[in-house]
Amino acid sequence: MKKALVYIIGAAFLLSAIAFAADKPASTAAAADQVKVSPVRIAKMNATGKVVEISDKTIKIERKVKNNVETMEFVLDKPAENIAVNDAVKIAYIEKDGALLASRVAKIIPKKAVKKENVPEQSASGKK
Repeated sequence: MKKALVYIIGAAFLLSAIAFAADKPASTAAAADQVKVSPVRIAKMNATGKVVEISDKTIKIERKVKNNVETMEFVLDKPAENIAVNDAVKIAYIEKDGALLASRVAKIIPKKAVKKENVPEQSASGKK
């Protein structure tokens, strides 16, 4: 009887050892191989200024930064429409391979001053 009890307890330990071995997570070496790859984000920048020179492939603007005049040249991915020399423009661009690539060129239209007339209308309906 004692011998049967020892066999039963031994079998229980073996089965529990197998059960605990199956519950182990995968090795950490496999987790180390999986590296989180985040895509490189390209900084989108803006510049405003006056057009100095324009062609189908490039645009050159002049802008003021802290009382200094700076000339910037951008490569156009498509020709800019309705933009001429001396126009005020806003350019959205990225830096790619050492060149400034303009993704959007927009003409800045100055707001016109709205003239308010506060003069009340005089009625012409009274004779003295």
